[in-house]
Amino acid sequence: MQFAVISDLHSNLDALEAVFRDIDARGLKTVYCLGDIVGYGPDPVECVDLVRERCAITIRGNHDDALFNGADRFNPFARDAILWTRDKLKPKLLRGREAQDRWRFLKELPLDARVDDCLFVHGSPRDHVNEYIYREDVYFNADTKLKTIFKSVDRFLFVGHTHLPVVIGDDLKTFVPEENELEFQPKPNTKYIVNVGSVGQPRDRDPRACWLQFDHGRLSFRRVSYDIDAVARRIDRNRSLDPVLGARLFDGT
Repeated sequence: MQFAVISDLHSNLDALEAVFRDIDARGLKTVYCLGDIVGYGPDPVECVDLVRERCAITIRGNHDDALFNGADRFNPFARDAILWTRDKLKPKLLRGREAQDRWRFLKELPLDARVDDCLFVHGSPRDHVNEYIYREDVYFNADTKLKTIFKSVDRFLFVGHTHLPVVIGDDLKTFVPEENELEFQPKPNTKYIVNVGSVGQPRDRDPRACWLQFDHGRLSFRRVSYDIDAVARRIDRNRSLDPVLGARLFDGT
């Protein structure tokens, strides 16, 4: 199998378009999206439309879910962004059939998907949209949280949500991609949790968009530069989005 996995786009159209150009340049035809298409960024409509066009499977993220079930858990910046995003996306009398189809697509996003021995979720199999899986769970939650999660995994579990790329094996060994080491070769007879990082809002102090290439079992993390200035300016011009949401893009935090 060969495919690309993207996650946590967060209405960042410039980053998403740059990632799709990189995916196309590598000849990949199948793209899976792990959710959080919306939230934080200035271009929710365009990002949703591009995902609908390009992704074979799209999973519900917590920000997508908040469009329908509320954003009470979110910090004020994230909550305000969701309220604005909901107003942009929710069908109204004059918005027509296209807006209705877009809204229905978001409302019907599945919580997970399986393809062969791969399971795709946004958060974790225990709580699809809200639970975080961190590298530190290896040290603090291996016998409880991780043991339970790995029971749901045949071979690979692909997740997002933390915006932090990492590979965690059921042997409790971890791999964090860095500039000089972005590829990982899984061992046989080992299960893996693979966090694919974030396209639209990386938080590993690398501001470049992050996505994952799966090539017959080999994992390659890809980092793609894009015009952060342009995105930050659109956020600054939007009175419903706090400027901090653009400023943090420059630092990858």
